[in-house]
Amino acid sequence: MGPRLSRGELQQQTMNITIIGGGVIGLCSAYYLRKQGYDVTIIERNDITDGCSFGNMGYISPSHFVPLATPGMISQGFKWMMSSSSPFYIQPRLDADLVRWGLAFWRSATAKKMNASIPHLNNLLQLSRRLTKEMHLEMGGAFEFQEKGCWMLYKNEKTGDHEKHLADQATSLGLKTIACTAQQVQEMETTVEVNVAGGVLYADDSHVDPAQLMRALYEVLKANGVKFWLKTNVTGFEKQGDRVTKVLTDKADLDVDELVIANGSWFGPISKLLGIRMLMQPGKGYSMEYDHLKANLLHPSILVDDRVATTPIGDWLRIGGTMEMSGHNDRILPKRVTAIYDAFKKYYPSMQITAPDPEKAWFGYRPVSPDGMPYIGRHGKFQNLIYAGGHAMLGVSAATGTGQIVTELVGHKKTIIPVEAFRPDRF
Repeated sequence: MGPRLSRGELQQQTMNITIIGGGVIGLCSAYYLRKQGYDVTIIERNDITDGCSFGNMGYISPSHFVPLATPGMISQGFKWMMSSSSPFYIQPRLDADLVRWGLAFWRSATAKKMNASIPHLNNLLQLSRRLTKEMHLEMGGAFEFQEKGCWMLYKNEKTGDHEKHLADQATSLGLKTIACTAQQVQEMETTVEVNVAGGVLYADDSHVDPAQLMRALYEVLKANGVKFWLKTNVTGFEKQGDRVTKVLTDKADLDVDELVIANGSWFGPISKLLGIRMLMQPGKGYSMEYDHLKANLLHPSILVDDRVATTPIGDWLRIGGTMEMSGHNDRILPKRVTAIYDAFKKYYPSMQITAPDPEKAWFGYRPVSPDGMPYIGRHGKFQNLIYAGGHAMLGVSAATGTGQIVTELVGHKKTIIPVEAFRPDRF
């Protein structure tokens, strides 16, 4: 049993809120909705024991204020498509949804649109950083939350120049950064050898154990009366005019007052049942874990040249990376798993870890919108339909802020930050 929300927080409401999706966005939305006293039901196709919310890097990252769709990404992406071990890979295939997504991505990857998006993404990430810390305290430390910052490490001097430029931009947004030489990086990472040209430490970043966070949220929500329909598939909806009135499932039908769709990379199929086309692609990422390490990293890090991420907690380490746009499938590409390990060893040559068995690597699907910005807001087709998802690699980073905004949208209140840039019907 998790801690109960205080009577001061738990206010009485009469609306029934149905959330489709039991990932970190759905659970955080339920957390803030329940604090306001709403009756909340979560429908989840699995059993909340796996998925992208569990095997990710657990970053709470104000440092990631630049959206995925950036100038030069298209040309770089074409180069990477020639290699099955590259950090970003789009599997060529005849798929109408992928084509539509790709065209929208191409139109979004401009300097003007990127610069317009940065302040909004920064607002969401900084809000979520603050709320995650508050949630950690409210839940009595039920999940690991570490405030050590995060390295952006580079081996190429040209990459270093770019990272220093981003650090200047981060400073203008109110973030604290520390640019370091190779020697200074090593002086801060005293337990392992680091082979880099330099790095930038983002001091405001923090990290959690994502699986621990998910389990803690699940227990708290159950203890506070949130209803879970697990291993339940949504088969359709009933609508009356501009309202969704029922969610139809393979177990029973549910009446809804407000519907929140927060099922990540499966936005597309669910939305089609409502007659809505949402541009979303699953970006498969891989990770591997090591435990009982005699020597471990002191700080999380992004190995920028290779797009690999590391998360250390005590003697436990997770390494992850790649963005593979190949649809929903269970196929593991061994070269991509091996490339993550090889990159890690280039940066941390003294680390005593063994090469992974690719078949045992974890993988999950990041929900990727065409502009790299999440979908958060009411959809114009139905007055009681709210979308919350499409955070790509920032699901955990932006989960608490998204949950707070969803709760304000349900209550028809002014949102804590502007959300027009996240409009779900913007494409």
